Amino acid sequence: MTSGSRDCARFRRALRRAEGSLKRDLPWIGHPDPWAVLVSEFMLQQTQVSRVVGPWKEFLVRFPTPNACAQAPLSQVVRLWAGLGYHRRAKALHETAQMIRDDFGGVVPDQVEQLRRLPGVGEYTANAVASFCFARPVAVRDTNVGRILARALANRPLGAREAKSTAQVLMGRGASAPFNQAMLDLGAQFCKAVPRCESCPIAKACRWQLEGGIDPAPRSAAVSRPQSRFVGSDRQLRGRLLSQLRGGARSKRELFAPLAEFDDVRCEVILQGLVADGLVQRRGRVVQLVGD
Repeated sequence: MTSGSRDCARFRRALRRAEGSLKRDLPWIGHPDPWAVLVSEFMLQQTQVSRVVGPWKEFLVRFPTPNACAQAPLSQVVRLWAGLGYHRRAKALHETAQMIRDDFGGVVPDQVEQLRRLPGVGEYTANAVASFCFARPVAVRDTNVGRILARALANRPLGAREAKSTAQVLMGRGASAPFNQAMLDLGAQFCKAVPRCESCPIAKACRWQLEGGIDPAPRSAAVSRPQSRFVGSDRQLRGRLLSQLRGGARSKRELFAPLAEFDDVRCEVILQGLVADGLVQRRGRVVQLVGD
């Protein structure tokens, strides 16, 4: 069985003692503007923190409010997404800004159920914004937090439903934002895919460290699997096509010419995917970002 209330209380005490030493210096932590936090959560999906700080600051200078983002053409949002990858998130964020403008009066909603209605917003992002911006009593669970739950609390793989309930029970009745932030900080710095158990400040409250055994995290729900090789992948090709189109419209011949390592048939398939995703449009022989 998952750890009981005594184990949860012991872990919470250890986490509270370590909270100060775990804090990371990231500009969106404790930010007073829910829109700024929501943008950071979109950008952080499947992207390393170090790659997000600069684009996040630039994005908020250009789009300081949901309305500013909603009124801009999608092409401007995609241009500011350079270096972040997974460009469907840019389109989803643009659609989210439009929904916030149209359905919520330009104000980021403060309820989990309302946040879940926004395009591209799943359980993690909704709970994060609800907790960090509006003090809602919901637990935040990303890949690293999933590892903490499997290792420190259960010492066995957890299914999705059990991981969710374990996170909520572990949080207890205290303020959600400090707890969730400490869990994210602990996971990002210590309870990673290759854990740093020897220096982890919570090691004495970790069941896996106390009881031993095979690492339960890789087989648990909410724990992502390693990504496939990037070089030569469809992800790389998508990114290179979009990178060229950020500079302006191109003919298909101009667009494919710098991509000699990819055959034209494959380039055409990926281009069609970008069109289907609503990121790119064709006008006669010209290819361009939607909104240009």
